[in-house]
Amino acid sequence: MIQKNSPSPIYHQLEEEIKGAIQSLELIPGEMIPSEKEYTEKYGISRMTVRQAISNLVNGGYLYRERGKGTFVAQQKLEPPLQGLTSFSDDMISRGFEPSTRVISFTEVNADHELAAKLEVKEGTSIFELERVRLADQLPMAYERLYISKDLALDLSEEIAVTSIHAYVEKTFGLKIQHGRQVIEASIAQKKEAEMLEVIVGSPILLIERRITLDTNRPLGVVRSVYRADRYKFRIDLERLSSVIKKQNPTLK
Repeated sequence: MIQKNSPSPIYHQLEEEIKGAIQSLELIPGEMIPSEKEYTEKYGISRMTVRQAISNLVNGGYLYRERGKGTFVAQQKLEPPLQGLTSFSDDMISRGFEPSTRVISFTEVNADHELAAKLEVKEGTSIFELERVRLADQLPMAYERLYISKDLALDLSEEIAVTSIHAYVEKTFGLKIQHGRQVIEASIAQKKEAEMLEVIVGSPILLIERRITLDTNRPLGVVRSVYRADRYKFRIDLERLSSVIKKQNPTLK
């Protein structure tokens, strides 16, 4: 509800009103929102105020415009935290989505110099290479290549690859995944990536490489993923450095 005597700017109130309608699914992804004129008449506010609110929501990724058609609700991005090591399946389930996997290929390859160093095996060692697309509610979210040490998952197969590899190796082999390190960078989709993610060539993507390590400090695998930037973003909570130092050294002032 718009309150004209509120200290909050009217355009901001309208933004929150529209966000609430999106989050409650009163407005669903792909649906065209009411026109500027309709909002103006409904709330008795200026068209310029409505335009500013809608522009802010477009810039924030909540809405998108199609020339000559109107303004529509955008598919909301998933926002997993950067802290903590979870699988893709865990992330999707925790957000109410049904995860699934489409396996593109499952082969054995010889580790090149870079992969051998990251997996801590000899160069030329036979390792598994799994190429797959990860989906949420049947929508492609990520295209990934997983490299895993063969001796740590001897029974890994294409049939198993459609499930969570994390859960498989822990349950089947009694291994414990302890931690991981990942690097994230922005890029644009090349032909193969665009095909797998169902986007046009040149679309923005997130490149993520994660190395997964067991509690024995031995690397289990390396995952090189490409995420759709229009459907995925990451969140990290930060503390002021001085606060962290004081927690570690409470005698400091």
